[in-house]
Amino acid sequence: MPSSWKESGLRWYWVVVLVFIIDQLSKQWVLANFELYESIKLLPSFNFTYVRNYGAAFSFLSDAGGWQRWLFTIVAVGFSTLLTVWLRKQSKSLWQLNLAFTLVIGGALGNLIDRLQHGFVVDFLDFYWKTSHFPAFNIADSAICIGAGLIILDTFTAERNSNNNDAAKG
Repeated sequence: MPSSWKESGLRWYWVVVLVFIIDQLSKQWVLANFELYESIKLLPSFNFTYVRNYGAAFSFLSDAGGWQRWLFTIVAVGFSTLLTVWLRKQSKSLWQLNLAFTLVIGGALGNLIDRLQHGFVVDFLDFYWKTSHFPAFNIADSAICIGAGLIILDTFTAERNSNNNDAAKG
């Protein structure tokens, strides 16, 4: 474990703050300027549409009756805590993994605040093809997906780098 937080992955925590601020500012702008389900077409396959998500990703458990709000709150706090502990234990030089963890934490905290404040998550990015719409999402969701993708990518590249190092030693 690095001797100080400055030498650890916590040095990347500014990404959490940046994602959180951008996410919350965008959601506050949507709440101040849009009525529920109001939509503006921006591109041929992209609308800016205000919707409420009472569930998780892709509206998972959105009609579960309310208990899911607390489940997703516990999950967000738990994962954010776990990833923060992992950040403290790894070197600041593991930039890809540190970036991934901080993107996930920032997104999880952004959606957590929505759930606690409103009882739902504010979504507004609406991509579609003809009449088929992808579930609406937000900046926090984007950060979580990018972070998760980087974590998956890191598992493959870290394994390959480990194999290359082992081959060089042998």
